[in-house]
Amino acid sequence: MAAEGALAPQREAGREPGERNAIVVARGVTRTYASGTRALDPVSLTIREGEFLTLLGPSGCGKTTLLNLVAGLDAPTEGTIEWWGAPVPPATGDAHRIGCVFQSPTLMPWARVRANVRLPLDLAGAPRAQSDAAVDAALARVGLDGFAGAFPRELSGGMRMRASIARALVTGPSLVLLDEPFGALDEFSRHRMDDELAAWWRDASLTIAFVTHSIAEAVYLSTRIVVMAARPGRVIADVPVDAPWPRGNAFRASPAFAAQCVALSELVARASEGGHG
Repeated sequence: MAAEGALAPQREAGREPGERNAIVVARGVTRTYASGTRALDPVSLTIREGEFLTLLGPSGCGKTTLLNLVAGLDAPTEGTIEWWGAPVPPATGDAHRIGCVFQSPTLMPWARVRANVRLPLDLAGAPRAQSDAAVDAALARVGLDGFAGAFPRELSGGMRMRASIARALVTGPSLVLLDEPFGALDEFSRHRMDDELAAWWRDASLTIAFVTHSIAEAVYLSTRIVVMAARPGRVIADVPVDAPWPRGNAFRASPAFAAQCVALSELVARASEGGHG
């Protein structure tokens, strides 16, 4: 019993303590396809404002499936998802926007970079002057302000991914979802893009949910790592990464980084074997 006169801990209505400051709350979501394949066992996940959350695990563990549910691109078979406390994902014109970046840049090959980046604003009916200013700002943020008139075929793989990220940022989203965006890049380019993504996250006060197969990338970027196992997909561990920011090559070479990579490697190995951690 609390001491007389003491105030009992307060809880947001309808929310568990771990769901405070939540942007997205998934409770007991499953996904079973028409073929009968059960892609996700019941998964509960909270994405909190300002964090860099990474979904890590072997192929087939449901990382992309879960990210698509969070994006509102698919619906769970069972369970519920809330976005900013509402049971429906935000529309393009809402104050709370979600930006998505997929494994492939998915740029329109016939359109120049500026038109590709402006596409979400065109679809939302934004005034041209307003959208042009937003496009200029997004391209400058990702270092492509000198390539607005280029076609995607004229860009390197890293530059095409930057254009895709600019398109996700142009609406001023609160939450950005990235599904293995740097998997096709060489190691040098991937490290550089990781550094840039971390800077964009911090400078713009974004919330990010990120999917990767790379343990080192997950440790380098994340404030929290959710490890998933397959057959069917499920969460087996939720691991905080407490290293200070900004991070750089010194962190990549540190004993703390190596130790966290080893611990996660063991978790992912068990996940690959179908273990429960």
